[in-house]
Amino acid sequence: MTTVAIIGVTGYAGGHIADEALRRGHDVIGVSRSGNSKTHTGLTYRTGSLADKELINDLAAQASVLVIAVHAVEADQPVLLPYVPLLLDASSEHDCRLGIVGGAGSLRVSPDGPRLVDTPEFPDLYKAEALAHAEVLEVLRGSSSPADWFYVSPAAVFGSYAPGERTEKFRISGDVLLSDAEGNSFIGGEDFAIAFVDEIEKPTHHRARFAVAY
Repeated sequence: MTTVAIIGVTGYAGGHIADEALRRGHDVIGVSRSGNSKTHTGLTYRTGSLADKELINDLAAQASVLVIAVHAVEADQPVLLPYVPLLLDASSEHDCRLGIVGGAGSLRVSPDGPRLVDTPEFPDLYKAEALAHAEVLEVLRGSSSPADWFYVSPAAVFGSYAPGERTEKFRISGDVLLSDAEGNSFIGGEDFAIAFVDEIEKPTHHRARFAVAY
C-alpha cells in the first residue's frame, strides 16, 4: 500500500487518479483550495495550494508520491511554473516521487515534426495553458535536482467534455502524440488514471515524460 498525495483532487484528472488509487487500496491525501469534495469517499482531505511551502513539505514527508494535477495558467498568469523548484526540493528532501499531470501541447505530431501547440490547427484558447505546461516540462528536464519525477501527457482530446468509457486498453509513447488510423487522439479519464497509477505502482519512467492515448 502506498500513500499518494494529490494536489488538485477536485479536478478532472486529479479526481480520476484519486478514484483509481483508492480502488487499488492505496491511501490518498486529497488537497484542494476548498479542502472538501462530495465526489470522493475514503480520502484524507487537506486545504491548501502550491503556495503553501509548509504544506508541500508535509505532504512530501507523508506520501510516497506527490501528484500535481492543476492548471498551469490562471487569468493568463503561470501558476504552476513558479513552484516547480519548491516541488523538486521537497521531493528530493523527503525521497518522495513527484508526478505531474501535463498537457498534450508539447508533444510532437511526428518524431521530426513540430509540437502540437505550434501547429496552425491548435486552438488559440488553449495556447497559454499548453505553452505554460511546456515550460514546466523544460524546467523539470533542465533541473539538477536528484528528485525522481514523471510527467504524463494525455492525448489531444482529454477532459470532462469527452469522458469516454473505461477500457483498460491504451498505448504509451514518449514525446510523440499518439493518434488512431483516422487521426484522432483521445484518452478517457479513467484510462488515463489507470496509466498514471500503473506508473505509481511500478515506476518505469524516471525523470521522464510519457504520453497516454488509445
